[in-house]
Amino acid sequence: MPIVVNLDIMLVKRNMKSKELAEIIGITTANLSILKSGKAKAIRFSTLEAICKALDCQPSDILEYVDN
Repeated sequence: MPIVVNLDIMLVKRNMKSKELAEIIGITTANLSILKSGKAKAIRFSTLEAICKALDCQPSDILEYVDN
C-alpha cells in the first residue's frame, strides 16, 4: 500500500505509549493497533485531528505517501 502510517515514530518522539494515546483520543487500543499496523482502510478526520492534537504534530508526520 502506498500510504505508510508513521504513528509509531511519533509515539517514540513524544515518549508516549499507545495505550495512553488511545485513552486521550477516545478509541480502543485495538483500533489504534489496526491504524498503526497500516491495516486500516480509512481514518476519520476527527480521529486524525485528535491524534495530531495529542501528539502536537501535523497529519504529514503520521501519514506518508510512498510510490511503489
